[in-house]
Amino acid sequence: MGGYAVVLAVALGTTLLLTPVVRIVAIRFGAVVSPSSDARHVHTRPTPTLGGAAMFVGFLAAMAVASQMHQFHDMFQSNSEPSGIILGAGVMFIIGGLDDLIDVSPPAKVAGQVVAASLLASYGVVMFYFRMPFNFLHTDTVVLGSQFAPLVTALWVVLMTNAVNLIDGLDGLAAGVVAIGGGALFLFADRLFKQNFIDGTNVGPLIAIIAVGVCLGFLPFNWHPSKIMMGDAGALFLGVLLAVPTITIGGRTDHAFSGNTFFFFGPLLIPVLILGVPILDTAFSFIRRMIHRQSWHQADAGHLHHRLMRLGHGPRRTVVILWAWTALLSGVALVPTYFPKSGSNALVPFVVAALALLLLAWFHPGIRSRRERHERARHPTNHPGEDVVDLAERRRQRA
Repeated sequence: MGGYAVVLAVALGTTLLLTPVVRIVAIRFGAVVSPSSDARHVHTRPTPTLGGAAMFVGFLAAMAVASQMHQFHDMFQSNSEPSGIILGAGVMFIIGGLDDLIDVSPPAKVAGQVVAASLLASYGVVMFYFRMPFNFLHTDTVVLGSQFAPLVTALWVVLMTNAVNLIDGLDGLAAGVVAIGGGALFLFADRLFKQNFIDGTNVGPLIAIIAVGVCLGFLPFNWHPSKIMMGDAGALFLGVLLAVPTITIGGRTDHAFSGNTFFFFGPLLIPVLILGVPILDTAFSFIRRMIHRQSWHQADAGHLHHRLMRLGHGPRRTVVILWAWTALLSGVALVPTYFPKSGSNALVPFVVAALALLLLAWFHPGIRSRRERHERARHPTNHPGEDVVDLAERRRQRA
C-alpha cells in the first residue's frame, strides 16, 4: 500500500500546484466560459476552463513515478497496457480540449472517443470475460473472443466518458463523484488482490488511485463558486481513468466474489454499482431524449443535478447529495466483499441512509444559504467575476 500512497500524493500534489497556473493560462488565451440564460447552465459568473490540463499532467507525473518504483515493476515491464492508457487518455484529453476551445461537433467527439478506446484495446486494455448474475443467458461466465473484446471495450469506454461528461454540470460534482468512485474501485481491487483473484500486473488499482489523486488536487479550485472548470478536457479524461479499472478488474475476474447469496453480483456489476450515479444519469438522459424524439446528443436540463436544483436545493447541497449517493452505492458494493458473512443485515444501514437522502432531496424547503443571499444583495445586477472576462478581452485585443 505504501507505493499507492506515494502515487496518490504525486497525483494530488502535482494537480494542486498546476491548477492555478492553468487558470492563469486559460485567462490569458481567453478560455473563459461566460454566464448563459440557458436553463442547463448554472454558472452565474465568467469562469476559466481547461482545468483538465492540470489533472492530465498530474496523471503523467504519477505514472512516471510509479514506473520507477519497485512495487510496480511487474506492471510496467513487458506490459504494453500502461503505454496504451497514456495514449488513450492523451487522445481523450485532446478531443475534450478542442471541444472546449472550438466546439467540436458531437459525432466528431464520439469518433475521437472511439479512437481513444481503440488505442486502449490495441495495447491490450480489453475485457476478457465477465460473470452473469442470476445465471442470465443460461451461463455463469461470458467469454469475449478476440472479435468481440475490442468492440465491447470501446462501447464501455464511450459510455464511461460520456457518463462523466454529462454529470459535469455543477462545481465539484464530477471531480467528487470520480474521487469517491475511484476510491471504492481501488478498495475493491485491493480485496481481489488479497484473495489472489488479480495479480500485481493489473493496472486497475494504480489508475483508480491516480484518478482519486487528480480529483482531490483539483477540487479545492472547483468547489462552488469555482475558480476554474475542468471542461470537456477534464471530464472525458476522467472517464478514461474510470473505464480502465472497470475493464481490467471487473472484466477480468470470473469469480463470484461477493460471497453472499443475496447479492449474486458478478465482479463487473460491482463497479457498475459504484458508478451508479453517472451511469443512471446517462441511461435516463438517453431514454428521455428518445421519448421526446430529440437527438441523442441534444443537451437539456433534465439531468439529476438540474432536477435537484429545481426542487430548491442550492448548487452546493445538490453536489453533496449526489456525492452521498455515490458513497452509499459504493458502500453497498464493498460491504459484501469485505464482510462476506455479514448477511442481509449489513444492508439495513444503507437502506436507512437511502431513505434519509430521499427525504432530504424531496422534502427540504430549499432555503438558500446566508452567503448566497448576501451575494445577491451585494450584486443585484452585476455578475461577480466580470473582471476575468474583461482581463481576457483586454489581453486578446492587445495581442
